[in-house]
Amino acid sequence: MRIVFMGTPAFALPSLQALAGRGYAVAAVITQPDKPRGRGKKPLPTPVKEYALKKGLPCLEPARLRDPGFLRDLAALKPDLVVTAAYGKILPTPVLELPPRGCINLHPSLLPLYRGAAPVPRALMEGARETGVTVYRMDEGLDSGDILLQEKVPLKPGETAGEVLDRLASVGARVLLEAAAQLAAGTAVTAPQDHRRATYAPPIRREEEEMDWALEGEAAAGRINGLSPNPGAYGWFRGRRLKLLRAVPGAGSGTPGEVLEASPEGLLVAVGGGAVRVLDLRPEGKQTMAAADFIRGYRPVPGMTLDRS
Repeated sequence: MRIVFMGTPAFALPSLQALAGRGYAVAAVITQPDKPRGRGKKPLPTPVKEYALKKGLPCLEPARLRDPGFLRDLAALKPDLVVTAAYGKILPTPVLELPPRGCINLHPSLLPLYRGAAPVPRALMEGARETGVTVYRMDEGLDSGDILLQEKVPLKPGETAGEVLDRLASVGARVLLEAAAQLAAGTAVTAPQDHRRATYAPPIRREEEEMDWALEGEAAAGRINGLSPNPGAYGWFRGRRLKLLRAVPGAGSGTPGEVLEASPEGLLVAVGGGAVRVLDLRPEGKQTMAAADFIRGYRPVPGMTLDRS
């Protein structure tokens, strides 16, 4: 079975590695064009492109999937199946209709829940207790196609979006391999999504990054963990931004944003209903550090506030 793989970030790598390692003919890898990254803002390849180049896999970086030249190149590859994982664009009809076995996508949620660009951050921000992965047949909608396989994954207290995505990438690669094997054998069975249960996970808005200390304890911890490591929720410390990168609900009360305790167990901060204990953070211009190290170096004291005031 000839496969064209479409993906961009590190989340997609285990799936590509699994397919290539299982012996499928990866005819080409399609990824997003190089973008400026890092402090120098130099155009750098995506993680998927880096792997493809290392393994000698043909790599295409179309700016537009409807470009006639790209569509000709894709047709010339004669893929039996197109597999996507966090590629970053909705596939147009000419791509969807090209491969005989269709196009399938690996999505990091239990569809129809959390369709869209930010399923893991939104799940954590909304206090979900579990998430998972779904492999589904793609159609012209947003994560709305018939489901091939799903697997549930419980969420752990204090787990960040980055850590959840790493776990889901590994689980998803295994589930994707199983789906590909079923498609190759002609034994795949699909089930339509219940669109009445659909929820959506839009991209994180910039205004959501500044910490809302009026949130209740679990919601405040979910905001911090859901935005970690990137873009990162932030508060304020002595007039400078302070990234908040891991938290758990805590016990206490006070004015929202007020530091209640600074101890080796973390920085306890009052929120709208209770408190959160911040465990990892990053002062502006510094590296990420444990709260205990931040407390030793910056000496916050109870009564200080981490909001704009």
